[in-house]
Amino acid sequence: MPDRQFEAVLQRLDRIADELARLNRHAENAEGFQLMARELRNLNESLNALAYAALGQSPRVRRAK
Repeated sequence: MPDRQFEAVLQRLDRIADELARLNRHAENAEGFQLMARELRNLNESLNALAYAALGQSPRVRRAK
């Protein structure tokens, strides 16, 4: 393989590696947001239960699907 072609292939591989790194960072962020959303949902349910308990009432229980 001539040097020019080899250099072109190396440049292309570098661009692909950069894009994969960007996609991995994006995927890690998305996973973090999903975890945070789940924790916020759990916190909200706990706060609702505490509010009902403070009022001396019982909330309607909904089962997660």
